[in-house]
Amino acid sequence: MPHSCKLPADTFELSAAHPLQACWNLQLNGLAADALQAALNCALFDHLNDFTRAADLAERLSLDRHCTELILELLWSLALLERDPQHATHYRNLPVAAQHLHRGAREYCGDALAFRHRIMRQTGSQLGDYLRNGLSRIDSTPSASGLAWANAARVQIAQEQRAVTREVACALLERLPEFRQVQRLLDLGGGPGLVAIALAEALPALHGVVFEYPETAAVAADNIHQAGLQQRLSAQGGDFNADDIGSGFDLIWCSSVLHFADDLATTVGRLHAALRPGGLLVCCQAEVPRERQAAAQVLPYYLHMRLQGRHVLDEGELAVRLQQAGFCGVQQLTGLRYPVTPVNAVIARRAQG
Repeated sequence: MPHSCKLPADTFELSAAHPLQACWNLQLNGLAADALQAALNCALFDHLNDFTRAADLAERLSLDRHCTELILELLWSLALLERDPQHATHYRNLPVAAQHLHRGAREYCGDALAFRHRIMRQTGSQLGDYLRNGLSRIDSTPSASGLAWANAARVQIAQEQRAVTREVACALLERLPEFRQVQRLLDLGGGPGLVAIALAEALPALHGVVFEYPETAAVAADNIHQAGLQQRLSAQGGDFNADDIGSGFDLIWCSSVLHFADDLATTVGRLHAALRPGGLLVCCQAEVPRERQAAAQVLPYYLHMRLQGRHVLDEGELAVRLQQAGFCGVQQLTGLRYPVTPVNAVIARRAQG
């Protein structure tokens, strides 16, 4: 029997989104991410400094003309390209693409985007197996694959520190009253060391250490040498879970490191001991927000880490743990812009005397 229309036409919102639109959007977002990756692989953005006809770009790069036109139009719809109002098939980079997707740009992040894309796609393809069988607890810490982690620090992590992290770190720390008096810095898990370098350039009296796994520490040492700061900064190789991280620091900068702590309470206690009295700890790390929309920005990316049993704390939990470890003056800032997902900054101090 045919389904009959019982609602009067004037009571039905023809343009209202269907409840399934949220699910459709998720699928569309996945395809959009694949399109961005394909464009990066073909270096499309490298050739779009000026308005360029799609057919000319296809010929230059030995690509299919029709498919190139369709991909460029999709990238235009994703607010990565600008279309010439007078010529519908002519496109050029919008500022975000010119600054971050063109391989000649100083803040190019194409390799970092490719790395994140690959990890998320791999995780997604395995979720059915995870649900049925659980995840084998394979040692995936940086120490388990030192060369791979060092290569990540040299390329994609460096791209993200250069484009995002160091700017956020400097802006955050400059707001703290103690910042101008900082003389001894520990950048714990500092990757390629670009944050420590930026802080040393901002504070002429600062001396510091980038503590990382040995292969990655070598990357940081190279960057420090290239910056001409080897007299004030050094890179120390080791495992922060087991090795001595030093003491007497005015400032410990700790960015997305505590996820990998073997025992979080022990690590937090060691950070407290490594500060001088009155010293400052600044941890920038993703936590799971209480509000659903904010949580949707964090949970997808950190799903893989949580499946591995890593520490991804609930919002406000790190601040509580720092207080329990004896830190005072604990402050928290939420929703700081960071690579991939927003993070929270937890600022804490070791008591004087």
